[in-house]
Amino acid sequence: MDLVIIMEAALMGVVEGLTEWLPVSSTGHMILVNEFIKMAVDQKFMDVFLVVIQLGAIMAVVVLNFTKLNPFAASKTAIEKRQTFCLWSKVVIACIPACVIGLLFNKYMEEHFMNAHVVAFTLILYGVLFIVVENYNKRREPRINTLETLDYKTAFIIGVFQVLSLVPGTSRSGATILGGIILGTSRYVAAEFTFFLAIPVMFGASLLKMVKFGFNYSTDEVVILLVGMVVAFLVSIASIKFLLLYIKKNDFKAFGWYRIILGVIVFAYFLLLG
Repeated sequence: MDLVIIMEAALMGVVEGLTEWLPVSSTGHMILVNEFIKMAVDQKFMDVFLVVIQLGAIMAVVVLNFTKLNPFAASKTAIEKRQTFCLWSKVVIACIPACVIGLLFNKYMEEHFMNAHVVAFTLILYGVLFIVVENYNKRREPRINTLETLDYKTAFIIGVFQVLSLVPGTSRSGATILGGIILGTSRYVAAEFTFFLAIPVMFGASLLKMVKFGFNYSTDEVVILLVGMVVAFLVSIASIKFLLLYIKKNDFKAFGWYRIILGVIVFAYFLLLG
């Protein structure tokens, strides 16, 4: 087993864990990092790796919120169990738009939009939108401050915003957080619902990729997947905790500026290459 590939898989796991939950586009960053690393693996396997590695990040959400997400937890009252079932029903409803559109257009998106130029453009576009929305949001008070008061209609529309993340560089968390804020949720509720919304969406996407690729993985490929997933899991725990603490006192404009600066750098880099 090549130690260099193991280290590259671990680096990918770090990038995934850091960027999956921050509104900066994990897929976009993974594409950009892959432009420079060029892991010595088959392209079909690399496509699987870039999606399946997200399972590690998802498990971090499940572990950190296991009691909150478990409707059968013995410590919960009957009311709390009903609230948990309601939360899951909102998550399912919000997943419908991305599932339908994703199944119809995922192949087209992969063939035409999985490149650094698209990533650079969407990084800048949504960076600007974050700044604009946050400036507008200064004059508003959120109408939804808890997951319990998040209604089904708002949950569904947040799911519609998630469809935007089919374009690389958009950021799934960025799109849904922006949607939540525009619709009147607090930053904390928007971020928390985004985390939970990722669980079925990313599990489903990973499963489809694995089925499409087949289950004939070599030992080396299994090791690469496990390294990426474990590192992504560990880094995601820190990333999630950081974001939830950060947004209690700060807005998302810093992430907007980061996206703009990174997008400009990427454009400049590939302009010089071309």
